[in-house]
Amino acid sequence: MRESRSDRLFKAFTIFIVLLITASCLFPFLYIVSVSFSNKTAVMRSEVFLWPVDIDFSAYKSVFGNRSLMTSMWFTIGLTVVHTVICVVMTVLCAYPLSKPDLKMKAPLLLFILFTMYFSGGMIPGYLNIKELGLLDSFWVLILPGCLSTYNMILMKSFFQAMPREIEESAYVDGANDAVVLVKIILPLSKAMLATIALFYAVGRWNGFMDALLYINDGDMYTIQLRLRQLIQSSQVSTLIEDIPEMKEDVIAETVKAACLVFSMIPVMVIYPWLQKYFVKGVMIGSVKG
Repeated sequence: MRESRSDRLFKAFTIFIVLLITASCLFPFLYIVSVSFSNKTAVMRSEVFLWPVDIDFSAYKSVFGNRSLMTSMWFTIGLTVVHTVICVVMTVLCAYPLSKPDLKMKAPLLLFILFTMYFSGGMIPGYLNIKELGLLDSFWVLILPGCLSTYNMILMKSFFQAMPREIEESAYVDGANDAVVLVKIILPLSKAMLATIALFYAVGRWNGFMDALLYINDGDMYTIQLRLRQLIQSSQVSTLIEDIPEMKEDVIAETVKAACLVFSMIPVMVIYPWLQKYFVKGVMIGSVKG
């Protein structure tokens, strides 16, 4: 079928808008990467735009040579892994029963959970609650308060509900119980959605710093984003540079800040390509029916 002129104009306009949005997201990232790899003289002269000038790795030597930054990186990687596993397990255990049409008290339970998505106790009551539970300055304070996302649970619940009931019924006929059906049948068929939910949780935990800012005072338990927040301040950057005296004359605050930003993005950029196919499939589930 031949496209009309208005359809071609609309398609061209859509492509232009998409390219414009892509460029607005990509150019700042390229600029930061270019600054991090550029010589300090070129940065001070504002000669760097989208490509490194006089490539220099001194900023990264300063970053990777800083003990506190590396400690925060490894701590955040471990925290993200544990947080993601617990959150996915909690989401599945909450979503699977709620996907059952014959669950008793299903409507009140779902309403109770949905209420938490729109209303919260606030920052101060939340802090007092964490303090009374004795979770301040602990590893679990960065995991337990946010171990279940209502939005992600609803996505998982909708996915479970869309599965044919005949699959579960045939397993029940063969003598399987709910746990066996969930582990051996439902979850293997939910790899795409599980990967999508896991990516949501992992990225959310990796980028989060507000809970660490409120509840953590121990420097060894600072997340990478909280450490990065400190390092982008001039005084903190100067301290980082002074940790490696031989690098002091080769870098400036701007290159170190840029290197820290790129440094914090490395794990996400490494992991995402492996989950991309599952992520795309997961977010497209339910978009086309019939």
